[in-house]
Amino acid sequence: MMSHKLLTTAGIGALMFGMSTAAFADNWRYAHEEYEGDVQDVFAYAFKEYVEENSDHTVQVFRFGELGESDDIMEQTQNGILQFVNQSPGFTGALIPEAQIFFIPYLLPTDEETVLEFFEESKAINEMFPELYAEQGLELLKMYPEGEMVITTDEPISSPEDLDNKKIRVMTNPLLSETYDAFGATPTPLPWGEVYGGLQTGILDGQENPIFWIESGGLYEVSPHLTFTGHGWFTTAMMANQDFFEGLSEEDQELVREASDAAYDHTIEHIKGLAEESLAKIQEASDEVTVTRLDEEQIQTFRERAPQVEEAYVEMTGEDGKELLEQFKADLEAVTEE
Repeated sequence: MMSHKLLTTAGIGALMFGMSTAAFADNWRYAHEEYEGDVQDVFAYAFKEYVEENSDHTVQVFRFGELGESDDIMEQTQNGILQFVNQSPGFTGALIPEAQIFFIPYLLPTDEETVLEFFEESKAINEMFPELYAEQGLELLKMYPEGEMVITTDEPISSPEDLDNKKIRVMTNPLLSETYDAFGATPTPLPWGEVYGGLQTGILDGQENPIFWIESGGLYEVSPHLTFTGHGWFTTAMMANQDFFEGLSEEDQELVREASDAAYDHTIEHIKGLAEESLAKIQEASDEVTVTRLDEEQIQTFRERAPQVEEAYVEMTGEDGKELLEQFKADLEAVTEE
């Protein structure tokens, strides 16, 4: 009937009011790569809490697997299905080759305090990286470290020779493959969802991750020999779809930046001491676990193989990568000399 298709003036007013309210109070979708309680989840929920306490907006968080693997959530963010995504440069490396810089072994120090200071003050991270992400339609809001990388294997290792022919799982990242090739292993790219089974069945002989992820993912159950090689830190990045971000009001842009800062501060406090806590949980849960911390002489045998990875990085990224690497080293020098 015609009357059902017609709106009164009052009805139109109510509809317009509802639309304007919706425009000011949105639900933002945010996906990350980890499980409940892991570092990226802590960051996401701190971001959500700040946004919801300081605006009428809501934030819906999706954890690992809920919307697919890392590549899936990045694609969804670039297409505007998601407004925010947390993805490590390990996966972003195919999209932004320069982001692979974090996989040059022995570039970052292992000392937690120095690493945190570097992320706070680095020109490479805070000025150069946002420009690289912007070229891919992404607004880089925060880069932050999650923890020192630890290698887990089917038997203890203490030298590159011990890694000979071992199939080590790597993210789909050319430079990370180059690193394990330099270390003497056979780099084996595999999606995260297949790693536990791969270790369990012998398709893989080992993998690398921060210790909290080894604990929460139960990797020590199928790959019980942990080796601290001191070769790097796991880094991640939180970003927004750039069209979405630029379409926000100035007030909402400021809200997003403040929420990102608050989440960063909260997460940095969270990771302090996290590695020790996670290792204690692993050792309590399993009698089969061994922990090897390489001494300086043993680390040197791995460090000697790093220059070829650095050369590969420059070959992959050209002048832009070379400039970023030089700035990265200058930033590191500034914080280690203080």
